[in-house]
Amino acid sequence: MKAAQIVSYNKNNIALTVTDVPAPRPAARQVLVKISTAGVNPLDNMISRGEVKLITPYALPQIAGNEIVGRVEALGEGVTSFNVGERVFARLPLNSIGAFAEYVAVDAAALARVPEYLSDEEAAGVPLTALTVMQAFDLMGAQPGKTIFISGGTGGVGAMAIPLAKAKGLTVITNGSASGKERVLGLGADRFIDYKTENYAETLSDIDYVLDTLGGDETEKQMSIMAPGGQLVSLRGMPNKAFAQRMGMPFWKQLLFGAAGRTMDRKAQKYGVTYHFIFVESNGAQLQQVADIFAERQIKPSIDTVFPFEDVNAALDKVANGRSNGKTVISFTA
Repeated sequence: MKAAQIVSYNKNNIALTVTDVPAPRPAARQVLVKISTAGVNPLDNMISRGEVKLITPYALPQIAGNEIVGRVEALGEGVTSFNVGERVFARLPLNSIGAFAEYVAVDAAALARVPEYLSDEEAAGVPLTALTVMQAFDLMGAQPGKTIFISGGTGGVGAMAIPLAKAKGLTVITNGSASGKERVLGLGADRFIDYKTENYAETLSDIDYVLDTLGGDETEKQMSIMAPGGQLVSLRGMPNKAFAQRMGMPFWKQLLFGAAGRTMDRKAQKYGVTYHFIFVESNGAQLQQVADIFAERQIKPSIDTVFPFEDVNAALDKVANGRSNGKTVISFTA
């Protein structure tokens, strides 16, 4: 089968090698999926640059890609939850990525059924981002009736987080550029703040939860608007000791990440809130919850460009250079 591999880590020139490799066979409790589309994410470039080696080391060469849509081709021993021919999607497990290939053998527990109304290209925009949001809500302990501030709500994560937050019964406040106001209000946001004309740090207070999609100096600004006991989950901040413990990392990595994230933990303590860092994990049951919410609300992810598989490096370059207005997707049928 055709596959795009990371042959060596390179911080300056991210280029996968497209080659022929043997197709996998499903082991017990695995499903063989014939991939139709794969989502392309900043995480893919981070892995190619070697930036997540401390979290998940890979033995090179490694087939790249984290997010798949396809059809069940074959079932491993003991799999009864799916049938051959069903359309499925997944965020692949951290230790067994490989979405940029014609086939992948994946744990059945990572898979969910694709809502019928979504095309394969649209479905490729769901698993990784939606699971990130759902797992962030779990870390927060998000409860109906509480208020969440989603920074940068006009971006791709915000577009996913807003309807999922509303489905959880949260009051949603977000900010972004004025051009995205009507879209995010249409997704269910209760209040929109134009970052050019209003400083949220001056107008918001007593916020229960924050989903930080921006990082940098914005993380502490967001802490300052929170109620005592508030929960902030950052997608862009530094990993901390709590993250390392949650991921079951060895003690030396807990010490390392504890040192790396100490500044954020101290800032959170100053404001009387809790800081969390998240690195999304595969979870088919949780993804099925997302699929059901999407089907009920007919949510459609925004797709920017669909590249044929042969142009996988162009797709990665597009994502790396921030030129996407929506999801970048690789197609094996384009």
